[in-house]
Amino acid sequence: MVDRVAAIWIMRPDGTALLQHRDDKPEIRHAGLWVPPGGHADPGETMLECARRELREETEYEASDLQLLMTLDRTYDDGVAYQASIFWCLYDEVQTTVCHEGQELVFVKRSEATNHPMPTFLLDVWDAAAVAAKATTEVSP
Repeated sequence: MVDRVAAIWIMRPDGTALLQHRDDKPEIRHAGLWVPPGGHADPGETMLECARRELREETEYEASDLQLLMTLDRTYDDGVAYQASIFWCLYDEVQTTVCHEGQELVFVKRSEATNHPMPTFLLDVWDAAAVAAKATTEVSP
C-alpha cells in the first residue's frame, strides 16, 4: 500500500516560502527538518481536500486557490512508498499563520535555504513552486 500525502508551498512572488520546522521526534519522518506544511490523506479524501485540511489544521491558513504543482512517487530507505501531491498558492499577505504542528512556522527566503536543513529533494520542488508563483504575478505587456 502506498501512503498518500499532500505538501503545500505557500509562496511569495520573490520565491520566499512558508516552512515548518518539524518536531524532533525520532518516530516521525523528517524529524527536526524544515518542510512545507502537509500530511497524510484520510480514506476517501481527495488530495486537494487533504491539502486544504492539513494546511488549515497546521497553520490556520485558508487557501482557496491551491494549484497542483506536481506529483512525486518516492520510497524511503526503509522501503515505505508514498505518493506526494505537491500544491502551491500565493500568500495573500492578509491572513496570519499559526504554528499548530512542529516547532516553528516561518517564511524563508530561498537564498537562506542552507540555514534550514531539509530533505535535499525539496530544493527542486521549492524552485518549481517559485517559478510558478513568479509566472502568475508577471504582467504581460
